[in-house]
Amino acid sequence: MPKTNETIIELKSVSKIYGIGDAESYALRDFDLSVKRGEFIMIMGPSGCGKTTLLNIIGLLDKASTGEYYLDGKSVDHISARKKARFRANEIGIIFQSFNLIPNLPIIENVSLPLVYAGYHKTRRLKRADDILERFHLREREYYMPHQLSGGQQQRVAIARSLISNPSIILADEPTGNLDSRSSHIIMEELRDIHSRGNTIIMVTHNPSLTTYATRVINMLDGEIDTDIKTVADRDLPRPGDPERISVRVLTKKRQLTPTEDTPQNDTSQTAAATKKASSNKPSATIIKSAKSAKSAEKAAKGKQIVHSLTKKTSKNKQKEL
Repeated sequence: MPKTNETIIELKSVSKIYGIGDAESYALRDFDLSVKRGEFIMIMGPSGCGKTTLLNIIGLLDKASTGEYYLDGKSVDHISARKKARFRANEIGIIFQSFNLIPNLPIIENVSLPLVYAGYHKTRRLKRADDILERFHLREREYYMPHQLSGGQQQRVAIARSLISNPSIILADEPTGNLDSRSSHIIMEELRDIHSRGNTIIMVTHNPSLTTYATRVINMLDGEIDTDIKTVADRDLPRPGDPERISVRVLTKKRQLTPTEDTPQNDTSQTAAATKKASSNKPSATIIKSAKSAKSAEKAAKGKQIVHSLTKKTSKNKQKEL
């Protein structure tokens, strides 16, 4: 029995308050959330319920007014801005609804931008960006400018940028909100593939049809969790390395096949037997040749009879004329 995936994100009694006095309003109110490694969480709810605020706090782009936040078991409430930036660069990838690509930079440099803050040399940055763009089938457009791409292609570039530093957590704020249904499907399939590799994904959406991709669906209302439904047990969540383990199990199963099972060799022998049986039911070449000769002789005899009858009629007609 595999062990349950460990907790990677934990929020305890987190509140986010805007304004003071009579103008005070809560974006989040005593919010508790525990996220296991490998979960794909969809967060839904009406506009203004605190979904984006929650993502900003998890992504260390905003700070909670009260409460505690633990990232991978470490408290991040009082760390410096430099350390927060390092966490974002190494552990968190963020996908925005509006893409947020820099318009005067080519695609390859947009994708490599997070590695600038990680201290990578330019040659190494561009090599990493080239490799990940190939994975998203955008290598031939890596020197295009953002305005030369479609909306779906720009969002794929944004996803590639979020993955360039190999983060364990992906935060997506309505990544399909500005896309048509076909482009949305492509983006969701890309996210499904990322999740299958063991990444943790937290995604905000207004589209209920996308919840089929999730392992957990949270509905928010007025800064609190209204419903929280898990569709996949913690023990069944993907973890890094799972695809390799699955392939090993398949190979092992094939090696353990017994001679009595339907192996490819048995299928070949059965096919050969069926071919032999079918060929035994076919007439031989000699019989076919004899039949053809008999038909030719019969046609020749009929032709001679017709010529003889015509000759006889012609001679009778001549005698009448005389």
